[in-house]
Amino acid sequence: MSTATRGRHAARAESPTATTASGALGAVAVRPVTPIRVLLSEWVKFRSLRSTWLTLTAAVIAMIGIGSLISFATNNRWDRMPAQQIAHFEPIGRSLAGVNLAQLAIAVLGVLLISGEYATGMIRSTLAATPTRLPVLWAKTTLYAVATFVVMLAASFVAFLSGQHFLTTHGTTLSAPGAWRAIVAVAGYLTLVGILAVALGFIIRSTAGGIATLVGLLLVAPGLGELLPTDWQDKILPYLPSNAGESMYAVTQPTGMLSPTGGLITLLVWAAVALTTAAFLLKRRDA
Repeated sequence: MSTATRGRHAARAESPTATTASGALGAVAVRPVTPIRVLLSEWVKFRSLRSTWLTLTAAVIAMIGIGSLISFATNNRWDRMPAQQIAHFEPIGRSLAGVNLAQLAIAVLGVLLISGEYATGMIRSTLAATPTRLPVLWAKTTLYAVATFVVMLAASFVAFLSGQHFLTTHGTTLSAPGAWRAIVAVAGYLTLVGILAVALGFIIRSTAGGIATLVGLLLVAPGLGELLPTDWQDKILPYLPSNAGESMYAVTQPTGMLSPTGGLITLLVWAAVALTTAAFLLKRRDA
């Protein structure tokens, strides 16, 4: 058989395969990457993780349980409390005291949502499906912020009602000055902590490192700040995340604390700086 004849036979043999492949490729509908589609894909991952619901449940239990326990204990020992402590008693803050433990659960989950993908390698698939990368950061941050605010707003509302119930005659009502602001501000503070945690997850990409950094910022730094000279404390301590958050929901503002608006602005700056850094590193680094 001549070379030309063999070439014609080979062409006829390959043409059905090529046609089939062409037809198969033509049947595939390629949809563009949009913020909504990225958000929906992140929602599927968010709700399918067992750690999501376990950690959010832990935050709710801490918020309601600790506030109720402290309120119950306060009411039981009211007759034995020093006069000075009674004079400075503030019932709204007692019922919302669970925020101190709830913030740790929210922070841990925020870091885990990101560092878990880096640990399993799933982040490579996520970024391959979204080559511009930044929509992934915005989708994860938005999703976690909305979920945290909704869940913790409900938890802080129930914690307030439960705490006032256990305080009995020493409690107050929702019509008290600052009550609604405190309830909403607690949810807002925990939401901003969650945003900060997500950003640190992208920046550090390690569960242990991210959690350690957040614990240092929220719990360790305020304690260490107390060791600084007094004139330094006034310039540094009010601007730490946990202290700024406390100024958001505190009904009475102690000397040296920021105003509620000042605390909100400070936390927004912390979150903005963290997200900007995360966006920069996400674009520059390999997955």
